Amino acid sequence: MVRTKANMEKVAWSGRILSVQPRIRLLRSFDERSHSYLGYVLRVEGSVGDELGEFQIAIGKAAQAKHRFRADMEVSGLAVSVADPRLETAGFYKASGLRVLKDAQGAPLPGPPFQGVPPDLETYRDRGHRRLDARTYDAKCTTCIWGCRMPVEMIIDHWNPSQKRYRLETFCYGPKSCAFYRPGPKRKVPGRKGMSYTEGDWVDEDATAHRGPDD
Repeated sequence: MVRTKANMEKVAWSGRILSVQPRIRLLRSFDERSHSYLGYVLRVEGSVGDELGEFQIAIGKAAQAKHRFRADMEVSGLAVSVADPRLETAGFYKASGLRVLKDAQGAPLPGPPFQGVPPDLETYRDRGHRRLDARTYDAKCTTCIWGCRMPVEMIIDHWNPSQKRYRLETFCYGPKSCAFYRPGPKRKVPGRKGMSYTEGDWVDEDATAHRGPDD
């Protein structure tokens, strides 16, 4: 996607944080997958430019480590419209001038959904995730620090990597005992010449085998 001068301009935004979740991108190539742990996504209710409403801002891990953003904080900053919406769940990134206008009051309530300050990205990587039903995510998990909606880039033909498709997938990094959790249907990955790969339950079981039910 060609970047234009208009979407390179920084816009001011401010509002109350509704959630903080990891910003992770998933690359699939048939039965192989790899993750890019990029930072965090702030879901904010407030204003961006001249518009009021709910929006999402992508930030880096250094910014999160400095400000320790969590739900119910009031914050402000500058950001740029994303260049390629297929690769981001947020509408804005390259955040700068970040300020905490008002800190969250009191300790977060016990989950689920689990709130508070999310852990560092290495913790997410170490925990591993399970697939999460998209409808369950939308209904129960958008404010949980363990929920994640990932942009997925799929290489359809290994011999011709330019053939790609894009979609969104939802995952859970939280405790296996969470009462809200629903895995949803198994994920199918398209391949060359009409083939497809179905990701079995064993993939999630293997990724989280080192964790107990409440970890």
